[in-house]
Amino acid sequence: MADTILHLDAILFDMDGTLVDSTAGVVGAWELFRQSYPSIDVHDILSSAHGVRTIDNLRNHCGIEDPEILESEAERFEKAIVTTSTEGGRQGIVQLPGVKPIMEELGPGRYLPKPCWALCTSATRSYASSALSIAGVLVPDVFVASEDVSRGKPFPDPYLLGAEKCSVKPENCLVFEDAPSGIRSGRAAGCKTVGLLTTHSREQVEAAQPDFIVKDLSFISVKRTATGVTVIIKGN
Repeated sequence: MADTILHLDAILFDMDGTLVDSTAGVVGAWELFRQSYPSIDVHDILSSAHGVRTIDNLRNHCGIEDPEILESEAERFEKAIVTTSTEGGRQGIVQLPGVKPIMEELGPGRYLPKPCWALCTSATRSYASSALSIAGVLVPDVFVASEDVSRGKPFPDPYLLGAEKCSVKPENCLVFEDAPSGIRSGRAAGCKTVGLLTTHSREQVEAAQPDFIVKDLSFISVKRTATGVTVIIKGN
């Protein structure tokens, strides 16, 4: 299968499952929360919660409705992702394959007023900043976190805001996502989407109907240009 070449104004990256792998900490955090919410089914949650804001997951799975309790428990959960990620021999929060060369090329293009890439995550700014630092991933000037939108993924709001902050049109952006909810968010925003097979099955990713599917970012190469960025999706 031939390579696909795309000329874009900006790339909009998800974080967890796209740039970093925090699975070890997420499992640890849910296991910790089961002590406070014994009715939750961790296995069931892990199969559906990825890519959804923590406050939405806690509302859906733990039955928390009070806004103040939701906020404090979300903060406790995301701190637990970091603290439990290395417990019991877990691997910690790590960079995913293919990220390093992409960051090396895109690094100089992360600054306003004309960035060629942004981060649009369902995580809070505090946790996302910690996870990126631990994994050694650059933080761009345009950084959309869960608290920046009233509606998280699968609604289009995170990617619409990312494109707006980059001063580009969504249809001229490419979204990289691993979660079906995030792929749907990118599509709803009008962006082109690449689904990664890092956390979900091909069938689950295909059901979200991304424009392209690759195993991970090692199948992607990028090059900054005068007007944005060129992306090469390797045939696979």
